Amino acid sequence: MTTLITSESTYREWLTELSKRYRSSQIRAAVKVNEELLRFYWQLGHDIVERLPENKWGSAFYSRLSADLKEIMPEMKSISPRNILYIKCFYDLYNRALQNTPQLVAQMQDIHQIAYALHIFSIPWGHHRYIIDKCYHEPEKALFFVQKTVENGWSRAMLLNFLDTDLYQRQGKAITNFSKTLPEPHSELAQQLTKDPYQFDFLTISERYKEKELKDALVSNITRLLMELGTGFAFMGREYRLTAGEKEIFVDLLFYNTHLHCYVVAEVKVGEFEAAHLGQLSAYVSIADATLKRPGDNQTIGLLICKTKDNVFARYALDGYKQPLGISEYDLSAAQITKALPSVEEIEHGLRGASSGS
Repeated sequence: MTTLITSESTYREWLTELSKRYRSSQIRAAVKVNEELLRFYWQLGHDIVERLPENKWGSAFYSRLSADLKEIMPEMKSISPRNILYIKCFYDLYNRALQNTPQLVAQMQDIHQIAYALHIFSIPWGHHRYIIDKCYHEPEKALFFVQKTVENGWSRAMLLNFLDTDLYQRQGKAITNFSKTLPEPHSELAQQLTKDPYQFDFLTISERYKEKELKDALVSNITRLLMELGTGFAFMGREYRLTAGEKEIFVDLLFYNTHLHCYVVAEVKVGEFEAAHLGQLSAYVSIADATLKRPGDNQTIGLLICKTKDNVFARYALDGYKQPLGISEYDLSAAQITKALPSVEEIEHGLRGASSGS
């Protein structure tokens, strides 16, 4: 039903609506322009790689092509020799990446369709230049960062920040039993949302920290923690209370993942992984499933984050569990470690030493 503009307030509301419509159309137009530009770059890169062998044209080819394109298309921007070299690398890099997607290749014979399906035309050209610079010799890594940029809406600065980390090496590397306990493709998606190790380098923590101090620091930096956990994680609570019969339990950290549509129970241990940790986590996951899960929610996942683990032992320890559980380490190597205050025993020892020396 159309609302009549009969007052100053309804007129102002209409102006706001017009503004939102215009901005939305601008965004759609910008996305469309970017997509068409990248399609042109893709085809140009294809021609350079497949139709114009460099050994025939020589090193001056890019300068010549740039000058010729400027002459026949003076309105076209960004056709410097350097950018044309990037365009050639753009096609070459992602063409190599797409050859490693056999399922899509089987479904779509046209390599251009595959590029579209994998969102290669969905991120700005400036993002692609960063990815080309950092990942040219690692096509699968390049495709990984394209997907992550689309999923998270990373700005160019954010993408560059993540390109300079070991995110690609850590993503999906937790030791889990998801393939046995979760249906496809849910198990694969759950696996890809894990990391090993989790980087807690954003924390400030004392030299002899205990579990409580670590958990306090994580919650105090919840925004950074959620960024490290990855896409779709929402924080539900610290020491989250659950009941089973007359027994109360308190989950270290409870999350809900909007991509997996499930709760994630996280337990944090400051020492080495022990098999007993899984027994506790398994019980917590079962109770969370029974008391929190609602229609439409998937099975609750348990994640144990410990200081160190023996990977072989961890895999064996997971074998006997039917709940979906994962085990990862955390890394504080780049965190700000503060010198802890001396303990009572150290103070007394120092006093005794001082008195004996006098």
